[in-house]
Amino acid sequence: MLITKTIVADKIAAYLHHDITLAQLVDWAERAMMEDEFDDNGLLAIRTAVSRLGVADVRAFGLTWDDCEELLRELGFAARVNIVTA
Repeated sequence: MLITKTIVADKIAAYLHHDITLAQLVDWAERAMMEDEFDDNGLLAIRTAVSRLGVADVRAFGLTWDDCEELLRELGFAARVNIVTA
């Protein structure tokens, strides 16, 4: 599979929306690093983001909101928060 900036951004968004767990995000990133190819358009940002997501389950690294914002920004996206009545 060819990993694009949009695919990485979608995975981060799924995690932030609680559609996938941190473990699922890390698993996806680890598999992508070993098995998939990265789009040449934005290769450095994609590779940096995927490798960072791949270690997010290690206590020393973790994954904060700020980390997600920075990764998304490097990929050319921005995170926005909507507060709604539950």
